[in-house]
Amino acid sequence: MNGAVLLDLFLTFLRIGAVSFGGGYGMISIIRDEVIRHGWLTEEELLNMIAVSESTPGPLAVNMATFVGSTQGGVFGALVSTLGVVLPSFIIILMIAAVLRNLMKYAGVEAFLRGIRPCVVGLILATSITLGAGTLFSWKTFQSTMHIDGRGIAILVILLAINGTFKKFWHKKLSPILLILVSAVLGVGFYGI
Repeated sequence: MNGAVLLDLFLTFLRIGAVSFGGGYGMISIIRDEVIRHGWLTEEELLNMIAVSESTPGPLAVNMATFVGSTQGGVFGALVSTLGVVLPSFIIILMIAAVLRNLMKYAGVEAFLRGIRPCVVGLILATSITLGAGTLFSWKTFQSTMHIDGRGIAILVILLAINGTFKKFWHKKLSPILLILVSAVLGVGFYGI
């Protein structure tokens, strides 16, 4: 195994873990940029990886790091990528836990956290739009042409209808796990095996 690849995976995911706020969804856009920039995955492979990462147990960012690492460096690549993405959070949580009571009383800390929230929402929204345009319309860049994926849009509409119907009659949210399973069955039905 090439040590340079392992070091690159570790440092890339360490950087992602250190600058990402808002959990896995906030990290998706940064992971996407890094993975595409390094040529580790194509856009389509990345979308598939996000779907698999969302469908498997565990935090989304950890699953994504593990998957990307395994494609580039096997088991050791998966280990160093996962370690890289979780290490900053682990260290930050340890530091916060040690001083949490005293930390939250400072106006600067509260202002910092309030300032980050809109950025996290913006990152999640931008990623959703980018992934949605790529998935439903095969749209990658402003110069590329769009091709509507009718089956993908049909699956989205069916899922929205199921979710809306469930909310209307049972007055609670439908389990994301059930929605993922239904979408998998619909995917097999619409796209074949």
